[in-house]
Amino acid sequence: MRKIFNIAAALLIVATGCKKFEDFQTDPNKPTVSTPDLLLSTVIQDAFQSTTLGATLATRQMVFVNSVSNEQYYGWTRAGFDTYNDLRQVVKMEEEANRMDKPEYVPLVKFFKAYYFLKLTNTFGDIPYSDALKGENGGLSPVYDKQQNIFVSILDDLKAANALITNTTPEVQGDILYGGTMEQWKRLINTLSLRTLMSLSLKENSASLNVKARFAEIVNNPETYPLMTGNADNGELVFHDVLGTRYPTYNDNDLQTAYYLDATFVDLLKGLKDPRLFRFAEKAPKYVSLPDNDFAAYAGAKGSDPLNDNSTKVLAGEVSKIKSRYFNNPVNEPSIAVGYAELQFILAEGVVRGWINGSAADYYKKGVQASMLFYGITQPSIDEYLTTNPYPAADQLKAIMTQKYIASFMNSDWHFFYEQRRTGLPAFDVSGGGVLNDKKVPKRWMYPVTELQNNQANVNAAIGSQFSGNDNINGIMWLLKAE
Repeated sequence: MRKIFNIAAALLIVATGCKKFEDFQTDPNKPTVSTPDLLLSTVIQDAFQSTTLGATLATRQMVFVNSVSNEQYYGWTRAGFDTYNDLRQVVKMEEEANRMDKPEYVPLVKFFKAYYFLKLTNTFGDIPYSDALKGENGGLSPVYDKQQNIFVSILDDLKAANALITNTTPEVQGDILYGGTMEQWKRLINTLSLRTLMSLSLKENSASLNVKARFAEIVNNPETYPLMTGNADNGELVFHDVLGTRYPTYNDNDLQTAYYLDATFVDLLKGLKDPRLFRFAEKAPKYVSLPDNDFAAYAGAKGSDPLNDNSTKVLAGEVSKIKSRYFNNPVNEPSIAVGYAELQFILAEGVVRGWINGSAADYYKKGVQASMLFYGITQPSIDEYLTTNPYPAADQLKAIMTQKYIASFMNSDWHFFYEQRRTGLPAFDVSGGGVLNDKKVPKRWMYPVTELQNNQANVNAAIGSQFSGNDNINGIMWLLKAE
């Protein structure tokens, strides 16, 4: 009996010994592969959270009074390549969709790749694109693609993504944005295409890019290229009072104590008698006895003024804080990444530039209305505002960009900073004594230190071809050179 037991034990040891070491590292209770629907939910959460406090400082909508902010005073230097981590999640979703034979996820993959690569190239200029995300297969030293080629590829991918969604495309699962409604994804994709084309306005005379014709093709063929029809189509992240899904600045102590409205932004809203001011700001303590809808009760601090000057004004009760709902409401409002109001302003600008026919005034009105409805302004107040602030006969682009600017408050990530960089409208104040960078608004961010350490030859080649070897925040990337 003992002999039989020993033989059985020996066989067990031999059988066990045939297993690889990695087999012992696998927890049978934890899946080693994900599914595209689970990945899609995560990708949407990461991509569409577009409330960025640093952007509100750089665009002169708010000021920070706890310390000197590099965003506010234009003293930033380098940015990181963290967005490539987001892109790797998109690639993982693509791999799992292919593994499970779920082609309906492919157009969404193309959208997210376009969305993230746009963010990267807007930040730096030339970036790793063709060789990016290849991991071990492509090595750790990807070459940098020219910004022009990246934009062309992005536009081609978005066009392909639109074509891949048809009446027979199955609904995707895990869609916390549109609940699987593919037609709304199609509208979002085409709206991002128009945003991308408008960002190329300085290249409108380039025959190779053909920006005007591409723009008109989308607008003039709504059956092939449907666009957003209202705020219900917004590419926005809705928040819930559940851990991990609350509004991003909920219970943010700095927002409660150190963020105030910028004077130039407040004065702009007061000059227009814009009721959105009452949704953005609290009354300044000095004027707290005035009615909530009295514009005289609101004031700001100049983002360009030295920190001590602004702190003194705050202590004197002369500056309005951001509205308390932004830090005490766990749900507050959605965070818009790409929205209907922005689309209307893009179309209005397209008419002004002569790219398409139509009524710029109508697009302008629709954009203003959509923004005001989003912020909870009543229809009678909207009607009164549009009567007081009609679409102008002159300075039309200025009016469009001003409304686009207001509509970007606490959403759209850094997009409006790039829009102002493109048009110069509205001007960002640099008159105060606190501004760094020789009182200039930067044009970009320098490449990450990690690239200089790990990919030196390729990043130096990119710096040399774009900026004559000088990687600096005032360098003029290809996108900003008129043709």
